[in-house]
Amino acid sequence: MSYRPLSEVRKDLRVEWYRSPVDRSKLRGLSKRSDLQAWVQAGGHLLLLIGTFALTFLCWWQQNWAGFAVALFIHGTIGSFFTGIAAHELGHGTVFRRKGLNKSFLYLISLLSWWDPFDYGSSHTYHHRYTQYPQADRENLSPLVPSLRWSLLLQLFTINVFTQPGRSFAKGGLLSTIWVRFKSAFGVVGSTKAPSREWLQALHEDQPAEFRKSMWFSRLQLLFHGSLLAVSIVSGLWVLSLIISYFAFTANWLRYFTGMTQHCGLRDTVPDFRKNTRSITLNPFVEFLYWHMNWHTEHHMYAAVPCYNLKKLAREIADDMPAPRTLFGAWKEMRDTWKRQQIEPTYEFDTQVPPPKQGGASNPIDEFASSIGDLAPDGLK
Repeated sequence: MSYRPLSEVRKDLRVEWYRSPVDRSKLRGLSKRSDLQAWVQAGGHLLLLIGTFALTFLCWWQQNWAGFAVALFIHGTIGSFFTGIAAHELGHGTVFRRKGLNKSFLYLISLLSWWDPFDYGSSHTYHHRYTQYPQADRENLSPLVPSLRWSLLLQLFTINVFTQPGRSFAKGGLLSTIWVRFKSAFGVVGSTKAPSREWLQALHEDQPAEFRKSMWFSRLQLLFHGSLLAVSIVSGLWVLSLIISYFAFTANWLRYFTGMTQHCGLRDTVPDFRKNTRSITLNPFVEFLYWHMNWHTEHHMYAAVPCYNLKKLAREIADDMPAPRTLFGAWKEMRDTWKRQQIEPTYEFDTQVPPPKQGGASNPIDEFASSIGDLAPDGLK
């Protein structure tokens, strides 16, 4: 499929989003950022990662190989949520009240987890403004595949060496990610036949300043992880490179099972987040690791609301929303949809929602309600 330049699409495409009505004063209160809550979320997650790092290293040092395997699995499970989850919310700039803290955590987490905050910032701005409209949002290209094939599951529960299916922009496996970082460092995109490469090329042409930042950040990542690998080899502490540079590719299972529920199988080109985005319920610990992105419909409706307030927002608009799915229910829905798509390729699951309320239509003047935080790069503000 051919696509027009994004600069042209921006001029023509206007999506009048439906947002469940919220009293403006309540929305303003829900949108307030708290450094205390931010430290609990971001600092708590980082402390968990440091704790599992120490435990994994201790088991390796004592040559307790059974304990090492278990600790490494836990370390990867917790750390994999840094990739595209923690970095996502920090990229919105809605976690800490102080912008400097948001940026510091964003760059630290991105550096450690091989994440590209600059290309992603451009991509995700389009994703929020034009969710599931493929001419302007190709972060997720339908149909997404809720894969459960054995070769994928083997990687998800061990080391994700190759790639993660189902998303055009999402982080792939170890080899493909490092290869992309090498190409990015030298300003190479590669074949545009692959959906992810085509989307990156479109973003680079549209936002060349962010592309240049991405190049320099890729070079920094390669220098950091390359130096760490050299130190690990010379010192004989090979485990350091494994648990610092590659935790993002270890035990990705939980991030995959939660993250795939966001849009998979749902409607394209419909101006109602209730139909193109899915919210799910999770236990408090997994919700914490997932940075509360299980309330994903609410996040798309009001992206300026910090992640730690999304559950409160969900309660505020519950009577205008479909009931959130369970994780199991979401996967059953996605798998049933995918099976039907093998027969009807254009089929999309149509979520049943309450009738639109008066006052829910998008108001282009109300920038407060449609804010996406500090996500947009200068070229898209």
